[in-house]
Amino acid sequence: MRIALIGYGNMGKTIEKIALSRGHEINLRLSLENKPENWQQLLAEADVAIEFTSPDAAVEHIRACFNAGTPVVVGTTGWYKDFAIIQQEAIANNAGMFYASNFSIGVNLFFALNKYLAALMKPYNEYQLNLEEVHHIHKKDAPSGTAITLAEGIISQNDAYHAWSGQIAPATSIIPINSIRENEVPGTHIIRYTSEIDRIEISHTAFSRTGFAQGAVMAAEFMRAKKGIYTMSDLLNINTPDGN
Repeated sequence: MRIALIGYGNMGKTIEKIALSRGHEINLRLSLENKPENWQQLLAEADVAIEFTSPDAAVEHIRACFNAGTPVVVGTTGWYKDFAIIQQEAIANNAGMFYASNFSIGVNLFFALNKYLAALMKPYNEYQLNLEEVHHIHKKDAPSGTAITLAEGIISQNDAYHAWSGQIAPATSIIPINSIRENEVPGTHIIRYTSEIDRIEISHTAFSRTGFAQGAVMAAEFMRAKKGIYTMSDLLNINTPDGN
């Protein structure tokens, strides 16, 4: 399978290593430093594209994949304010798109665990909820897309919460997300429910970028020749309390 890499930083290089080990070919490596004149032709010749860049560039890259007729796996987060428009364009172009806030299999299991715990905690309003995420200093969006997915998962299971905030929450019905940026941390997410007498805590810690990259390549394999919009729930078929 020919894969076009849109974004060739640390994540792109890790994806390349895993893709090659699984017998795939990289026919395009697109970055700010390397933009071949024929990159659009190379994109059209790829079986699938994997996009890991920045929030302000992702939408343009997704549209380029739509125009090229190449299914795209989008790993960039922070662009979801434009999701409704991109969804409409994907349908209009009969395009294929796979998106996720996190491609790690472990994180997606953690998403399911988070929803299950949120449903269990619904009757116990004496617990104060807090969500914390820690990432490397190069990450450009905060809160992380993974943290937002976790918060939205809680909201879907517990009607005591209706929104999240990246600042100190002004009301108990708003989930506070504390974002920390330090050194080269790949990613840590912690959910805490604290009362006057105890604390319940679940967490996921990534040791490297390998898990994210492996999931992205698996998504690319899944997307070959596909049309429509897909997520990790389609790839992994993980059951959660709400079936999503």
